Amino acid sequence: MGCTQAGFPAIRSGRDWQSSGLQEPRGESPDLKLVSTGHRSEEVQAARGVKVRYHRKEVATKAEMLSVIKDYQDLFPMILSQATDCMNLVFGIDVKALDPTGLFYVLVNTLGLTYNDSLSGDEESMPMAGLLVNTLSIIFIAGNCAPEEKIWEMLGIMGLYAGMNHFIYGDPRELLTQVWVQQGYLEYRQVPNSDPACYEFLWGPRTYAETTKMKVLEFLAKVHDTIPSAFPSLYEEALQSEKTGPQARVVARARARDGTCARTRAYSKATSNSFFCPN
Repeated sequence: MGCTQAGFPAIRSGRDWQSSGLQEPRGESPDLKLVSTGHRSEEVQAARGVKVRYHRKEVATKAEMLSVIKDYQDLFPMILSQATDCMNLVFGIDVKALDPTGLFYVLVNTLGLTYNDSLSGDEESMPMAGLLVNTLSIIFIAGNCAPEEKIWEMLGIMGLYAGMNHFIYGDPRELLTQVWVQQGYLEYRQVPNSDPACYEFLWGPRTYAETTKMKVLEFLAKVHDTIPSAFPSLYEEALQSEKTGPQARVVARARARDGTCARTRAYSKATSNSFFCPN
């Protein structure tokens, strides 16, 4: 990927995978893969123009984007691809062509989420769905419920810390424990029988209603320049969820709520990892 802006979901190295409790995807190098096109300013300008269109809920045209990159119009496909990756991975926005000619583009939230963070009408504000998408991904790979300490450990890789203002997201803890809980995207609860009290995050009902595990896995695969089946256990879980449809989502929610979260608990026992809450 060619996106290196702050907020990029940089859970890419072997050490990151080890700390998350997962094996690296098959064929993945343990080193970070950051591909530069040599035209970073043009990518940023293109992304900025697309961001304004996102806030205005307007269609973006190829002609407008060509006018932004000017001297590099012959590299438009590559620059658009890099800018699109940045929008997707940092801001949680997909750039989709409206027609086969590629003359018109529309911007939508990734994963099919209906989350709207532009109600203020501030065209210079940064879309924050990217943090939500990353949080949902961490919860999924942690076994559908993630201890709060694990969430902050992984988000810390992106430069996000509880109680510390971020130049894009503001106070991330407020987003995770209040805003997105109230909106139904996350559940934040005390671990049963934990003393001292510790907390964990789960997908909320709105997340189950709007997206799927397979879509989240496809996002993770894109981050790692691979395919969903490169993560066998997650792929099988997502595939089973796709086969059984809405009923599986109801069951998953029920299991998460009653505290079973088997994979997370098992990993905690096997590793005695201090990042996880005691049973």
